[in-house]
Amino acid sequence: MALMLRSGLGLDPWDVFHQGLQRVAGLSVGTWVTICGALVLLLWIPIRQRPGVGTVANVLVLGASMDLTLRLVDGPHGLPARIALMVAAIVLNGLATGLYIGARLGPGPRDGLMTGLHRRTGRSLRLIRTGIEVTVLVAGVLLGGTAGVGTVAYALAIGPLVQIFLPWCTVPGPGQTPRKG
Repeated sequence: MALMLRSGLGLDPWDVFHQGLQRVAGLSVGTWVTICGALVLLLWIPIRQRPGVGTVANVLVLGASMDLTLRLVDGPHGLPARIALMVAAIVLNGLATGLYIGARLGPGPRDGLMTGLHRRTGRSLRLIRTGIEVTVLVAGVLLGGTAGVGTVAYALAIGPLVQIFLPWCTVPGPGQTPRKG
């Protein structure tokens, strides 16, 4: 997430929103990641979604990690370096998503909102996730967050990347055999 921000080429929809909040209301982007994650968890209550230890860790770790990385990593100079940083950020986000979902310790707040709304409404995951992402993206842009080519690249690449990484990162459940490879 921080690497996407440092690339200066656009952010994923939620981080466009977080950056917009930072620009309007102060606090760090990472702090807004944490606050929004906690607020999204409150939306789980009426849909009866249950958090796991991974859910709580997601809320507490992502924002702090983002702020720490932003302190340690400067933005690159030159378009090729910025593109490389953006690509690395998107691939690492796909891997990270595969790791936390594959650990089976609970979905992140945003993923749990999507699956909980799907379960309660019967609407498609695609429709629900797209609605959520478009809503936060538009709100973020209106607040002054950075959308750009990186936003489009993220939207097109994250699903396929998670699909690639998830089988390699999934911890077998009871009665399942580990993946060989």
